[in-house]
Amino acid sequence: MKKNMGTADRIIRIIIAAIIGFLYYNGTISGTLGLILLVLAIVFLLTSFIGFCGLYSLFGIKTCAVKEKG
Repeated sequence: MKKNMGTADRIIRIIIAAIIGFLYYNGTISGTLGLILLVLAIVFLLTSFIGFCGLYSLFGIKTCAVKEKG
């Protein structure tokens, strides 16, 4: 898998995942919505660490810097 996520995108996903995790742990979000958001946070963390997002590849989005040849 080629990386298709840039550094800024990865940092933003980690911050969002941390906020969702804190809100879930704090009890601010709970129930079905809380579980869905928690799963989304886990997906954000995983995609941030590996640098690849499946949805980006489906839509042809690439936020990482392009290395020039030469």
